[in-house]
Amino acid sequence: MNPYGGTEIQLEYLHKYVSKDLLDKVNITTSIPEKTPLLIDKTNILWVHNSYDQPNLYPWFKNKLNHRKYDWYVFNSHWTYEKYRMIFDIPTDISLVIKNGFDDDLIVKSDFKPKEKLKLVYTSTPWRGLDVLLMAMEQIKTDKVELDIYSSTQIYGDHFKKISDNQFTALYDKAKTIKNVNYKGYLNHKELMKILHTYDCYIHPSTFEENFFLAAMESLAAGLVAVTADLGALYETCAEFPIYVPYLKDKEALSKQFAGAIDILPDFVNSINEDAMKFQMQYYRQYYHWNVIKTYWERFLNGI
Repeated sequence: MNPYGGTEIQLEYLHKYVSKDLLDKVNITTSIPEKTPLLIDKTNILWVHNSYDQPNLYPWFKNKLNHRKYDWYVFNSHWTYEKYRMIFDIPTDISLVIKNGFDDDLIVKSDFKPKEKLKLVYTSTPWRGLDVLLMAMEQIKTDKVELDIYSSTQIYGDHFKKISDNQFTALYDKAKTIKNVNYKGYLNHKELMKILHTYDCYIHPSTFEENFFLAAMESLAAGLVAVTADLGALYETCAEFPIYVPYLKDKEALSKQFAGAIDILPDFVNSINEDAMKFQMQYYRQYYHWNVIKTYWERFLNGI
């Protein structure tokens, strides 16, 4: 399979929601500068989804002579934009922020009744904190939670999986040995959007500076309670809704913090007012559904 991560998902939505006539006037490259040729007869846009420190883009941005090669830079969060502005002095007059979004592939929760045992879910790549989460699950005291893990390098395509997945085999195997943890492997995005609402909580002990983090936003939009670290753009994407665990570089210390947060989840989740969860879902539908995101793109593309 070809790569189908957050960038590819958002590009698919862009072409689904924004008119072909508008998109035909521009040349959009995602994340990696000049991975597709610049075109002299179109407005060249770099749509930035990747972290500022990635080796396939850092040298290009570090050279200021490159900055005016693109007519516009579109960033997926204010956090990402500020990082590029401060580190690379990216031109502010040709930069703007348009956030990522979700669409109606995402099925949302309708049942918020108290549960005897909570269903937790982790849906990210293994290097984004899965090791910390497994350490936390080994330490928890409660028996009222069960965790499903959908994690693989397959999301970035067959070739990437072939060259990278072996280094995480021990982590996957460890997940299979921990009580109340189920390692599910890879699940494609469309299928995940159909089942996400069946879970109660999204758990993400991030050890990676997220530029936006689509998975957390989708979980909150679906009506899940989120527990996440306050690293990178997570605070911007997740607003005031999650339980935030302060990020610590010491993974053992971070895992203890997450274990404590997981232990309180059964009482916390079962005490949440249904109206509060519906407000959370409405917030994301109002600001992050692609019916809204498309209006920002249309306004931008009509104005250039």
